[in-house]
Amino acid sequence: MMVLYRALILGALTLTTMMRPCGGEDIVADHVGIYGADVYQSYGPSGQYTHEFDEDELFHVDLEKKETVWRLPEFSKFASFDPQRALINIAMSKYNLDIMIKYSNFTAATSEVPQVTVFPKSPVTLAQPNILICFVDNIFPPEINISWLVNGHSVTEGVSETSFLPKSDHSFSKMSYLTFIPSDDDIFDCKVEHWGLEEPLLKHWEPEIPTPLLELTETVVCALGLVMGLVGIVVGTILIIQGLRSGGASRHKRPCESHLEGAPPIYKREE
Repeated sequence: MMVLYRALILGALTLTTMMRPCGGEDIVADHVGIYGADVYQSYGPSGQYTHEFDEDELFHVDLEKKETVWRLPEFSKFASFDPQRALINIAMSKYNLDIMIKYSNFTAATSEVPQVTVFPKSPVTLAQPNILICFVDNIFPPEINISWLVNGHSVTEGVSETSFLPKSDHSFSKMSYLTFIPSDDDIFDCKVEHWGLEEPLLKHWEPEIPTPLLELTETVVCALGLVMGLVGIVVGTILIIQGLRSGGASRHKRPCESHLEGAPPIYKREE
């Protein structure tokens, strides 16, 4: 806990007079403070305590319910975390942010444009369950809506997401997951709404189903068989033509030879 208490304040950033992504109420002076694992902002006001490993969330603390929420429930069998530690650190973050707001003279910060990438967790195979990942990077401030559309219709079943993951440049990243079963007909869109966007951003994705190995093998074998068959026909035709020509030449030569063999010998008379 003392390490967190002494954590270096990475930044205190401010936002003024902005709109919510969906056209909500005006925001009057929103400020964000990042303190290692702690994030606190005056909008709301709200905070977040997250512990991550290798740029992925291990757990976060639900500050309202005052409980630890593990990204994968299995992790709770091997480790534990007292949520009161997070509450204490969030309170310190709020205190530090109030001081930094005054030092910054309430200077307004500019919203960043988020970057969105959509990709499957594993290679796509028809009718095999998979997970589609919407990775949103360069998020600031940490207020964003991420949703999924399948064939143009909003879906909520099978959807989950991580908390905001703070980065060294004071921006954030976040991932949203959609469990799905690939088919030839479905198309997917990850919809992102953020203050840095003039309008909601739709990142399109369609499954690219690779040709099954068995079907590909059958195609190759058929193609090779067809080529070999054509080669056999050509070679056979050439051999037949050569044979016919050889047979014709033999028939023209044999009568002359038999005539000469049956004729009496010719002797030359010497003078």
